[in-house]
Amino acid sequence: MHFALTVPGVLDRLIQQALLQVLTPIFDPEFSWYSYGFRQGRSAHQAVNQAQIFISQGYRWVVDMDLAQFFDRVNHDMLMARVARKVKDKRVLKLIRGYLNAGVMEHGVCVSTEEGVPQGGPLSPLLANIMLDDLDRELTRRGHRFVRYADDCNVYVKSRHAGERVMESLRLFVEERLKLKVNAEKSAVDRPWRRKFLGFSFTHHKQPRIRVAPKSLKRFKDKVRTLTSRSRGQSMMQRLEWLNAYLRGWAGYYRHAQTRSVFEHLDEWIRRRLRMCLLKQWKKPKTKRRNLVRLGIPEEWAVHISASRKGYWRLANTPQTNKALGLAYWRDQGLVSLVERYDAIRSTT
Repeated sequence: MHFALTVPGVLDRLIQQALLQVLTPIFDPEFSWYSYGFRQGRSAHQAVNQAQIFISQGYRWVVDMDLAQFFDRVNHDMLMARVARKVKDKRVLKLIRGYLNAGVMEHGVCVSTEEGVPQGGPLSPLLANIMLDDLDRELTRRGHRFVRYADDCNVYVKSRHAGERVMESLRLFVEERLKLKVNAEKSAVDRPWRRKFLGFSFTHHKQPRIRVAPKSLKRFKDKVRTLTSRSRGQSMMQRLEWLNAYLRGWAGYYRHAQTRSVFEHLDEWIRRRLRMCLLKQWKKPKTKRRNLVRLGIPEEWAVHISASRKGYWRLANTPQTNKALGLAYWRDQGLVSLVERYDAIRSTT
């Protein structure tokens, strides 16, 4: 699979940033209200909020359309034609065309590109929005309720039949008019609570709540397992440092979820995993017993745990281990609490 990802040099970035500052006031004011990606004053959280509003209004089916390798498939001539609708300076047009044709590095060799918008530069997001503005206008002309963030587009309708009709007509528009490709395997007409949108999903209630999507939770746990793996050869202090950096970023984005209990569950799961790491690290029964006693566990309990044949994961959830290595212990170690950050961030918004 090929991805047109480029890392522009300092001078290239400077030129692209200058172009962006000139072109944004020309194009952005006429972009759709429901386009949220890479626009000043707009965010993924606002896009999710708008989707929630549509669902609460009774549009409880979603046409989740995935554009296959969008950034790699944009037709240069079609994109430049859209830029030229409002930009008449041929020097600027030539500069943008040169940027599109700059090529990508493959195995140390620069390969020219005849289609696609190279990712990694300041100008790429604006060019993507320019290309997809025709899609927004078509959706608006048809009176659809939609939310788009870059190439992630959801249309909300009231029935499966309507959704299937919209999906087919949009597929034809995207493939015939924009010369892009709809990924049939990843696109679907379904209930919003069965789909993922920008990492979030929704509950099935009449007034839906925003929740963390199941796939996002799985990726979170996979990442935490990697960060806390004993095969990384790290001290507990280093493990906590890397883990905390990830938890802060994750909580900052997913604070938008309205299901606090998920954050409580994840906190408990993380502490249990760290307890398992410590028990494995202590290895010998006498080391486990000594450390547990030092943490305030009665000798009898400590002996019982240290001599147990249960697996580390099960031992990490026993009342005795939980008491010794519970919330207070990990707070003293500096572990970031997801639920505490969730509460703190939401209280200020």
